[in-house]
Order: sequence, then C-alpha cells, then structure tokens
Amino acid sequence: GATLEPTMSEHRATVRWSRTSDDFGYESYNRAHTWDFGDGVVVPASAAPDFKGEAERVDPEEAFVASLSSCHMLTFLALCSKKRLTVDGYADAAVGTLGKNEQGRLAMTDVVLRPQVTFAGDAPGPEALQKLHQRAHEQCFIANSVQTRVRIEA
Repeated sequence: GATLEPTMSEHRATVRWSRTSDDFGYESYNRAHTWDFGDGVVVPASAAPDFKGEAERVDPEEAFVASLSSCHMLTFLALCSKKRLTVDGYADAAVGTLGKNEQGRLAMTDVVLRPQVTFAGDAPGPEALQKLHQRAHEQCFIANSVQTRVRIEA
C-alpha cells in the first residue's frame, strides 16, 4: 500500500460552546461560541445568519472561504518573493457558495478568489500573472485539502 509522508506540522484550535438559552429547542438555543487558537487569539464564532447565527461573529463557511483565500495569497507571495517580484499590495474579495453537492448534501461547492495584486517596479504580464496564480493554487495546502471547486479570477 501507499505510505503516507511523515507529519510536517500540527495545527490546533479549541472550540468552546455552552448553552445560554433557557431551553434547547432548535429555534432558541444559542449558536455563539469561540475558537481559541492559543497565544491569546480567540475568535468569536457562530452559525451563519441563515442558520440562526449571529452576523457579527465569524461563521465556519466564512472562515472556510478566508482560509482558502489566505492560503492562496501566502503561497502566491512566496512564489513572487522567490522570483524577485516585489508585491506591495494584495486584496481578494473571495466568495464561497453553499449548495448541494453530487451526493445531495449541503457543502461549500464553489469558491471564487478574485485577487488584485499591486507590484513595485516591473509587474508580470497577464499571462505570467495567471501562471503564478495557477502555481499558487496547485501548491496551496488548503486548496489541496478540499473537494470544493476553487476558481481564480485574477
């Protein structure tokens, strides 16, 4: 059989929830909870508003989209640095779609990344930029971990 590569690193999060509602009916129980990443980083989280969550807290679907976008960006920046291309700015208004997958289950079926990159000095041409984004996508740890279709519209 195939042998797995040794673990390179582990990443931990502690998720904590406790009931604050009088009862545990679907309509009334609280969705608010926290994600604790250690080192003092605690993120207020909840279900998405469509699922009775609190809009001012991060929901898992948003975090999923942000994780894909962030990983793509960090991989892209690393590739640019190695090619001696200086990036001054990067913004991505990423959008994820919750829909039914091929098994008829709710899933994040599609994520579109829309990176806008500002370079100092010489910027790569459109074709070279597209190749950089393609390489970043192929090397992104998170994109390589999911079944979701990820598109880059740069």
